[in-house]
Amino acid sequence: MEEEPALAMGDEDELVGPKKSELWSRLGWAVIRAIYDGLPDFQVRRLEGMGFGPFLRLEELAPDVALIQALKERWDPECHAFLFPRGHMVPTLEDVVRITGLRVDGQAVTGTTYTSYQEPVERLLGLEVRGERSSLVQRMVLQASLGVVSARRQTGEGQAEHMERMTDDTRAAMAEEEGEAADRDLRRFLTLVIGKMVLGTRGVPVGCRFLPLMEDLSSVGNYAWGEALLANLFDSLGTSSRETGVAGFFPLLQVWAYYHLPSLGRGVARRCGAVPLLQRWRFCRDERSLRRQVTLIHDALDTVPFGHVQWTPYVGEDDATQPWVERGHPYFGRDIWLHCFNTVVPLHHRLVARTLGLHQAVVEFSTRQRSWERPGRSFRSRTGQSGSKSSWMTGSGKGRRWSPRLPVTRTTSGHRPGSMGPRCTRGPDDRYGRISSLEGILHSTIQQRDDLQAVVDQLRAELDRVQQMVGGASSSREDPGRSVLEGQLASAVARAEDALAQLREREQELRTALVRMTTLEAEMAELRLRPEAAEVARWRQEVEAAARWQQEAAEATRWRQEAEEAVRLRAEAGDLRTQLGEERHRGDMLRSEMRGLERALALVGRSRSATSRSSIPSGSTGHYLTGSSGRRRSEEEERRRRERAPEGSETGPRVMAPPSPRPPEGTGESG
Repeated sequence: MEEEPALAMGDEDELVGPKKSELWSRLGWAVIRAIYDGLPDFQVRRLEGMGFGPFLRLEELAPDVALIQALKERWDPECHAFLFPRGHMVPTLEDVVRITGLRVDGQAVTGTTYTSYQEPVERLLGLEVRGERSSLVQRMVLQASLGVVSARRQTGEGQAEHMERMTDDTRAAMAEEEGEAADRDLRRFLTLVIGKMVLGTRGVPVGCRFLPLMEDLSSVGNYAWGEALLANLFDSLGTSSRETGVAGFFPLLQVWAYYHLPSLGRGVARRCGAVPLLQRWRFCRDERSLRRQVTLIHDALDTVPFGHVQWTPYVGEDDATQPWVERGHPYFGRDIWLHCFNTVVPLHHRLVARTLGLHQAVVEFSTRQRSWERPGRSFRSRTGQSGSKSSWMTGSGKGRRWSPRLPVTRTTSGHRPGSMGPRCTRGPDDRYGRISSLEGILHSTIQQRDDLQAVVDQLRAELDRVQQMVGGASSSREDPGRSVLEGQLASAVARAEDALAQLREREQELRTALVRMTTLEAEMAELRLRPEAAEVARWRQEVEAAARWQQEAAEATRWRQEAEEAVRLRAEAGDLRTQLGEERHRGDMLRSEMRGLERALALVGRSRSATSRSSIPSGSTGHYLTGSSGRRRSEEEERRRRERAPEGSETGPRVMAPPSPRPPEGTGESG
């Protein structure tokens, strides 16, 4: 199945949600389910025997485009895992088998691929392929061959009526008895299911690279289709970040996120107890724009608390009701190669050991810097040391690569255990990773030794049985065929014993290397506790610089306080100058009054002497004194008016003329 969100661009390049993605995904799922319901009973039993029954009975899950896009942006194609602040996380084979019901045990989905599939399509499906160099079949042609000529809903037709109509069309077109026609119908249906859902590609056509595996229908159920589904999904996640959507069975990612990251709130639980687990969830629709949803999901992933991450969500599940889970248990929790024809990707369980209920070891991978990446938080390793989650590169491209052997054990693809693993970028001083790799290689070697020991024991038992059959017969009477068989068994036992001896030597070498590496790590840890002289000098310089900075900060504080004090004193000096001006003004007024009084006294004295000389009556003297006092009061009031009057006023009071020194008429003695 595919999921291709069709994005519309609005103002300011705002993403305005998917328009056709839900239609396309619902159309594919609904048609396949309608065709499955229209198959004859014997065809349904054959699909059950192949292991597709639980998968085909799944109910449709609406696509969560924002969640899928956010997870894709978190995918690192170098270590094939999602990068989160809490560590690496990745869907495993256990997630596949529990969520989808597809088997993960069996033969690898691989084989010879061709440039053109015209001949097998015409021979096995009875259809035509457009283009000689094509591995795609038109979906509409494939659906029409199964009876569904038109999958569009007619006017006024409900969902139930639409499904019933397609089921009836399929039932009318299917062969009702076993035979060549029934085999061709089953191959067509399997091609639609596998090419559209399990190994889905982008676009309308259906891939048919797996068609040679369908020639013998009795062996189709022997392949690990769940493993191929996961490999195809990983390959799609590693495509360019400019491509929106994910080819493959995207509901696996949705339900995986619903279980492991429930705090995102993207899914709603339903039908508790249903299996496979995909039937327990439905998408919680969000009406906000796609761009806004993706931004909120990234923020939630960066700030999700540790306790809100469900590392082992399947604890307590009843595996007895899920036989497909029981068969897949031997392949859970192992580093393994995932095969899907030309696509081979590693599944690093050591990166996600926490999801298996184990302690997470530190494994560093240098990754390309992306816009959404934040500095990774540290987490604990097995040895109790804390380390960086990942080493972020700045784009300079510098750094050394170290390629260890990964502990690959008993892969479903038949890949040779202990072979060279994928190149992963680590730091040049990743001792914990090297020790973990040596432990994994040692474990793989021990397992190979045990397997070879069982083979040797079986060959010895077979050789003993053959020798007992020969008995004590003479060499002339014994059966030549038995003698040849005995010789072959003896040589096989010898070769097996030699291989076993080599494996034991290899195991001893690995144990020695592991002990040496562990001892070296202990010595280096002890040396790390002794700071070197250069480091001590650097620390001392940093302390001195910090002391200087503190002293400069204290001086700056003192200068600031002195500046504030100077400003305060300057303000007080201004106030004092103002008060001094007022006091000077009052003093000038008092001095002017004193001078007026002195003049008045002088005039009084002169007037008295003149009166005595001219015999002026005393009333003239009193009148003059009264006039002098009035004049002074008039001058004082005039000065006050001028002070209160605005500058430039021309309407102020006029100066009163001083009284005449001559006495008024009628006040002196008459002649």
